[in-house]
Amino acid sequence: MTVLGIQVLRSAINRLVTPAAVLIVLTLVTALAAEPSPAGLWKTVDDHSGRPRGAVQIYEQNGAFFGKIEAAFNPREAAARCRRCTDDRKDKPIIGLTIIRGLKKNGGEYSGGDILDPENGMVYRCKLRLIESGAKLVVRGYFIMPLLGRSQVWIRQP
Repeated sequence: MTVLGIQVLRSAINRLVTPAAVLIVLTLVTALAAEPSPAGLWKTVDDHSGRPRGAVQIYEQNGAFFGKIEAAFNPREAAARCRRCTDDRKDKPIIGLTIIRGLKKNGGEYSGGDILDPENGMVYRCKLRLIESGAKLVVRGYFIMPLLGRSQVWIRQP
């Protein structure tokens, strides 16, 4: 390419890359980067009573999301062990127990893993969906299909 051809090409590129175009690209990049994640500390709320029960820390590890119980608001529950669990979590303390395992982002939700209910020792399939700009988390545990399950709404903690 000749020197004149390079100058014409640079001029064309400079006209295409306007401040408005740069602003649009930066806005899109910022919006994508600001997409909320389920990682963080969540106050759990009992779906039957509507009362807060404890706190679960959700974290990402090797591209998958996991959650472990950090606190129980009832002192008796805080001292309990998972007596009804039937897997490697049997008789482990409730505090520190990993109850969510292996969820991956799938469109607008996180799925493909499971959740343990320490009350009955049952392990269910699980889906998570962020709502209210990431301030709340819909946690759905289910058998076979999402229709056969129940949901809780957890609240993000600072």
